Amino acid sequence: MRSLFLSFAVLLLGYFVYGRIVERVFHPDDRETPAFSKQDGVDFIPLPPWKEFLVQLLNIAGTGPIFGALMGACFGPVVFLWIILGSILAGGVHDYMCGMISERHDGASIAELSGIYLGSGAKWGMRVFSILLLVLTGTVFVTSPAALLARLTPSSMNVTFWIVVILIYYVLATLLPIDKIIGKLYPVFGIILITMAGCILGGVIFGGYDVPEITFQDQNPSGLPIWPYMFVTVACGAISGFHATQSPLVAKCIKSEKLGRKVFYGAMLTESVIALVWAAGGVAFYGATGGLANAISEMGQSGVVYDICTGMLGPVGGVLAVIGVVACPITSGDTAFRSARLILAEITGLKQKQIRNRLILTIPLLIVGAVLTQLDFNILWRYFAWSNQTLAMIALWVATMYLLKTHPKKSRSLITAIPATFMGAVTLTYILMADEGFRLSSTIAYPIGLIFAATLFIIYCVTMRKCAQKYVVAPFDSGLIK
Repeated sequence: MRSLFLSFAVLLLGYFVYGRIVERVFHPDDRETPAFSKQDGVDFIPLPPWKEFLVQLLNIAGTGPIFGALMGACFGPVVFLWIILGSILAGGVHDYMCGMISERHDGASIAELSGIYLGSGAKWGMRVFSILLLVLTGTVFVTSPAALLARLTPSSMNVTFWIVVILIYYVLATLLPIDKIIGKLYPVFGIILITMAGCILGGVIFGGYDVPEITFQDQNPSGLPIWPYMFVTVACGAISGFHATQSPLVAKCIKSEKLGRKVFYGAMLTESVIALVWAAGGVAFYGATGGLANAISEMGQSGVVYDICTGMLGPVGGVLAVIGVVACPITSGDTAFRSARLILAEITGLKQKQIRNRLILTIPLLIVGAVLTQLDFNILWRYFAWSNQTLAMIALWVATMYLLKTHPKKSRSLITAIPATFMGAVTLTYILMADEGFRLSSTIAYPIGLIFAATLFIIYCVTMRKCAQKYVVAPFDSGLIK
């Protein structure tokens, strides 16, 4: 139990110390934000700071810090370390930079930012990659709540019925102005997500459950190695490329750059707190990683959440589980499709103030998502998890190039270059070893992943030297002066 509370303390310290360092590197100012300069009544709308935070939290969270943390906990309490260090040094930096750089480019998507800082080839590659990830994410966050709802309702309301209902909701949430549904429902469900975590933490503490202390021992009963599997499995709780697609949504609504640390960095670390609670609760409730892994295999992630909530909290926990596991993924799925619509709008040039143009882009996306719901959830999650972390790596390199081209002290780009290099090693090693990848042995995949990461860092060092000679900028200016 001591490790868990120490983890909470480190996250809090990380927000006030490392979060402030990241903020100073970016140096927010008092310029007018796109929420005012481009206000259109649909996507660019100023929101109150508290609502910005809760909308951002629900945008990035969903069931990610629950499902991912439970699956990551199967590796043992070593997962605590990745959640803590990953969120402070990588995930929080990633989300803050993606949101703030987007804000300085009028709410541009991560695909457009890739084009600005990595070239036109990267822009088109990221356009395709981002849309695929977003549709995949939206699909993942349709199937899990639909499965739980089907278990709790009459047989006539089967999984297919609930998939249709959720997709209809997605149409509305994707089309309507952000303050009509998202701005009103997300704060409520954000509070529910936090309340769920608080109740589970209380259940662990007062229920007499034992939370194991941190150890580096791999306790996964399936024999999967910690490297790289754990770093991909615990996606949303530590660092997630999906967040790079979601932060621009709030970047269009943020009232002041100086709110960025609270909204973007703070939401990421809050998600990590939630992930820590569920990782600890999963192992504590089932007594060991083997019991947790078996429960996930037999009941699925939604069933395990329901089992833990009702087992620790009784009927109240059951209500929270249903609301949380239904509402939270849906509130990430709808913004996934909304983000995909906005990326398509950037590609096609269709103005989104007219609902006809929004319909033209939304309907095909949801049709593709409906088709993908017929695939197995676990297969979808594995592909989502890998593509998610790959996008995180690319987004961190975008942020690195932003700092190299705009910051007078180029070496400060290390705050993004180091986690980008690390994630490069993770993603390549994973796809070389995983069942959905090349299925190579660790003796081959590990050296290749290491060489790839070293190559990326060497390229970064060379680029840093070139940028120091090529770009002259006023301190903390966002413009590029050659």
